[in-house]
Amino acid sequence: MDLITHVTDRLGHDARYAIDSRKLQKELGWEPSLQFEEGIEKTVKWYLENQDWMDNVTSGDYQKYYENMYKDR
Repeated sequence: MDLITHVTDRLGHDARYAIDSRKLQKELGWEPSLQFEEGIEKTVKWYLENQDWMDNVTSGDYQKYYENMYKDR
């Protein structure tokens, strides 16, 4: 299943979006449980297998719910 389409990126974007997790590791003892490639594959697979959830989120219905629930705040 190859759902990734590679495109030419603008210069500097790779460095800008890189994540340095050393502070998380140092202060919280957190370490990633997956390599990026495995994590992104699992994430995309989850979205594909949960289309109903995606449809609900992208429909805007949830926004109406929050507007109604918090309109008096």
